[in-house]
Amino acid sequence: MKVDVLLGLQWGDEGKGKVVDVLTPRYDVVARFQGGPNAGHTLEFEGQKYVLRSIPSGIFQGDKINIIGNGVVLDPALFKAEAEALEASGHDLKARLHISKKAHLIMPTHRLLDAAYEAAKGDAKVGTTGKGIGPTYTDKVSRNGLRVGDLLHDFDKKYAIAKARHEQILKSLNFSYELSELEKAWFEGIEYLKQFQLVDSEHEINYLLASGKSVLCEGAQGTMLDVDFGSYPYVTSSNTICAGACTGLGVAPNKIGEVYGIFKAYCTRVGAGPFPTELFDETGEKIGALGHEFGAVTGRKRRCGWIDLVALKYAVMIDGVTKLIMMKSDVLDTFETIKACVAYKIDGEEIDYFPFDIKEGHLEPVYVELPGWKTDMTKMQSEDEFPEEFNAYLSFLEEQLGVPIKIVSVGPDREQTIERYLEDD
Repeated sequence: MKVDVLLGLQWGDEGKGKVVDVLTPRYDVVARFQGGPNAGHTLEFEGQKYVLRSIPSGIFQGDKINIIGNGVVLDPALFKAEAEALEASGHDLKARLHISKKAHLIMPTHRLLDAAYEAAKGDAKVGTTGKGIGPTYTDKVSRNGLRVGDLLHDFDKKYAIAKARHEQILKSLNFSYELSELEKAWFEGIEYLKQFQLVDSEHEINYLLASGKSVLCEGAQGTMLDVDFGSYPYVTSSNTICAGACTGLGVAPNKIGEVYGIFKAYCTRVGAGPFPTELFDETGEKIGALGHEFGAVTGRKRRCGWIDLVALKYAVMIDGVTKLIMMKSDVLDTFETIKACVAYKIDGEEIDYFPFDIKEGHLEPVYVELPGWKTDMTKMQSEDEFPEEFNAYLSFLEEQLGVPIKIVSVGPDREQTIERYLEDD
C-alpha cells in the first residue's frame, strides 16, 4: 500500500480539515506530519463546529486510527484543552489517537521565547501566533529538544536543563515574564498526555502499510509557508510540502501515492509577509466578509486577494500534486467578474514563474478576467448543476495548472462537497 498526502497549496487556511473529514471514510489511518497548535482546522457537520489544532481531522470517524507524527510539535496544555473539549462532545480519543514518541514538546519557556524574539525584531517581526512553534523547532534542529518519549526517561532532569537554558536566553534579552501559571497548566497537560498511546510511529505506520491498511497524511499550514520553499522569512518553521510527510512520519518517498492539493478559489494570508494579489479595496473587504476570513486559532483577520496562479503552479510542482481540491467556490458566487493572476511584472519584465524575491512593492500581478457565474451554489449537490461560467473557470484553472480539479467545496458543511467524475477516474 501507499500513503496519500493532503496538503495546502497557498498560505494556509485553505480548508484542509473539512477535506480530511470528507476523505477519511476511504482510509484506515489519518496521520498528521508537521506543524503545531498554530494551525487550526475547522470542521462543520451535523450543526456543530469544531476547531482542531494538533489532533488529526480524522478523529471524528469512529473506527479510524489517528496518528500525531514525529514531525509535529505538541503543547501538552493546549492538547489537553483540545482533547477534553472533543471528549466532552462524545468522541473517544484515547481509544484511537496515537502520539509519536519522537514528536517534540513545546515548553512554557518556548512560548516566552517566541514573544521575546518577536519583540526584539520590532517592525521586522514575522507575525507568529505566539504558540512557541519556532523556538521548539529551533531546539529540535540544534539538538536541545524535549520529546514526548522523554516522558518515559529521566523527564524531570531533561526538563530542568532545557528550562534553565531558555531562562538564560530570556535574561539576555531583558524579557520580563511570569512562568508559574503557564507551567502549572503545562504539567497538568503532561499528566493527561501520559494516558494516551505513545508509539514508535515510524514503525507503526510502516507496519500498517505492510498490513494493507490505507493511510492519509494530513499537512498543516500551506506550501507557501514552507521553511525552505515559501516566502521566507515570513514562513512557518517546518516543511509543509509533500516531502514533509516522509520526514514527519518516517515514510519512504516510494510509498507516496496520490497527492491532494487544496486551494481556495481566491487567496488569503494571515500575518506579515508578501502577498502579490492582495486587495486593499472594497472587493477585498467583500471577499473577506463573505468568506468569514478570520483565523481559526488566532482570530486574526485574513488578508484577501484574487487567486495567484503563478504561486499555485509553483506549489503544484514542488508537491507533485496529482489531484486538486478547490474550496470556498461559493464565496465568489455574487461577483460579476473574477480575476486570476497569470504572471508577475518585475521592473517592467513579465515572468510566469515564482521568483526568489516577492517583497511588497517589488512586483505587479498580471491578471486575466473571467465572467462570474452570479449563481448561488451552496445548495448544489452535483457537478451537473454547475453554471456554464463556473465550469469555464474550472477548465481555465485546470489548463493553467495542468492537474484535474477532483473536488469542489460550495460551503462549510461536510455535505457541501461535490466530487467531480473525471475521465481518468
